[in-house]
Amino acid sequence: MNFTRWSARLPGTQRRAAARTEQTVSPDRRGDGSVPAARAEQLTDEPPSVPAVDELRVREVLDRVPSLVALVHGPDHRIAYVNDAYTTAFGVRPLGERAREALPELDALGLFPLLDQVQRSGKPRTVKSRKAPDGRSYTFTCTPVAQGDGKGGSDGRGVLVFATDVTDHAEAAERLRASERRQRETAVTLQRSLLPQELEEPDDLRVAATYHPGGTEAAVGGDWYDVITLGGGRTALVIGDVMGRGVRAAAVMGQLRTAVRAYARLDLPPHEVLQLLDGLAAEIDANQIATCAYAVHDPNEGKLVYASAGHLPILVRDENGTVLRADEPTGPPLGTGGWMHSSGSIPLGPGSTAVLYTDGLVERRDADLDESIAALERALAGATGTPQVVCDRLVRSAGVTPDHDDDVAVLVLQHPARTGPDSELFRNAALELLGGVEAAPRARAFASGVLTSWRFPADLHDLGVLATSELVANSLQHGTPPMRLRLRRTDRRLIIEVTDGDDHLPRRRRAEPGDESGRGIAIVATIASNWGCRRTPGGGKAVWCEFALPRTRGT
Repeated sequence: MNFTRWSARLPGTQRRAAARTEQTVSPDRRGDGSVPAARAEQLTDEPPSVPAVDELRVREVLDRVPSLVALVHGPDHRIAYVNDAYTTAFGVRPLGERAREALPELDALGLFPLLDQVQRSGKPRTVKSRKAPDGRSYTFTCTPVAQGDGKGGSDGRGVLVFATDVTDHAEAAERLRASERRQRETAVTLQRSLLPQELEEPDDLRVAATYHPGGTEAAVGGDWYDVITLGGGRTALVIGDVMGRGVRAAAVMGQLRTAVRAYARLDLPPHEVLQLLDGLAAEIDANQIATCAYAVHDPNEGKLVYASAGHLPILVRDENGTVLRADEPTGPPLGTGGWMHSSGSIPLGPGSTAVLYTDGLVERRDADLDESIAALERALAGATGTPQVVCDRLVRSAGVTPDHDDDVAVLVLQHPARTGPDSELFRNAALELLGGVEAAPRARAFASGVLTSWRFPADLHDLGVLATSELVANSLQHGTPPMRLRLRRTDRRLIIEVTDGDDHLPRRRRAEPGDESGRGIAIVATIASNWGCRRTPGGGKAVWCEFALPRTRGT
């Protein structure tokens, strides 16, 4: 093979295209018996001459490079040359044979379509890190070459295949990917273990949630949601996002979620819960911040009272299909400190659906956030069905895929509009407690009549009347007007609640034998399934108790 007839367009080299003829015989290969010039003793102080790049023969260079080199020519890619490194890797290859049969390793790597493309286009192409049959990985660069006729023309096209051994780099990259996969699996496992394994099921709401981890370890961790039944028919709903990734973010998330559940049991207004979380977040990690939305649903009020610490707005679709956005009020993220949060409200009556979500659902690098939220509103307007169906549809509409660059949490709650026989299982009755001590017998009579109309068993009727009497007596003795008695039944429980204008919360205590008071709350706590108290907006308090209803056949 005469390499002076080939012109290869290789990066960083130039070839004089003039009519170079056959390679000359070097002095050290002459047969006249003279001493080769390269071995003659240097008798002068002048440095030996260094040949220019253009004076080097291509074959001498390619024979010595450690990379694998092969040259094929013609439409059927016949072998024109392979260097020593190629032969060492794959064995001797016969010159002149078709490459498809004589170079099976290139066929196994799927390079022949690439050779055709390079030959047609005249442009070089590169494929990275292909594993060859010898078990090593190579990066292949295929460069078009033209065979000169010695007169400046061309009489053929060829392709120079240049393969660099990148096995060490490929193995290091695979070890790195394996390590990232293990870290992601650890983060996902921790994240999922810290999320609710089963959502609590409020009487008046239907809820569903979904979590989708991001596609990499750096995109996992920090998102959480929760549903917390507060008693008295009220439900707290939480969505949050720790501004970090990986195991550390998941661990911080777990601590914040646990704290939210503890603070929720105090039945505080939403903004006070966030105020407590703000201080705790700074104690957990001063460099870690989180966003959070905390909302409380009270079926008696028909609205969602919420507070937001830098989180995205809650969306609510009403019974007519209109979507509302709860934009205000919003404070800074948790952990920033020095901010007084405040609570707002948004209607959530029967037939409404609310959606709480994290930024992974709507935030895209190439899209405006407000436009993405507006697109989510449109998707919610058309998403009907159960809460789980709505969850899945919203996630699909947002284009969330397994390789998503952020994790996604979505919490959907519905307040069903009950009709027919089902509506008989959800009833309310209320009485304003006017006057003085005479309000107590009126309250007992009212409770007795309501419980009788609701067809409760005699024992549950009597317990309900007794609890009503004790709660009303406690309010008349220690509270201030206005006072109100509310009875509520669901398909699972009877709830009795008394409100008044005094914000002093009662507590259960042991009454001594000689005490004339102090036994009312103790009696209620003994006979009821659960009891509690909370301060109400604008001052005052509510004291409530619950009785579990006997489960009927088929429920």
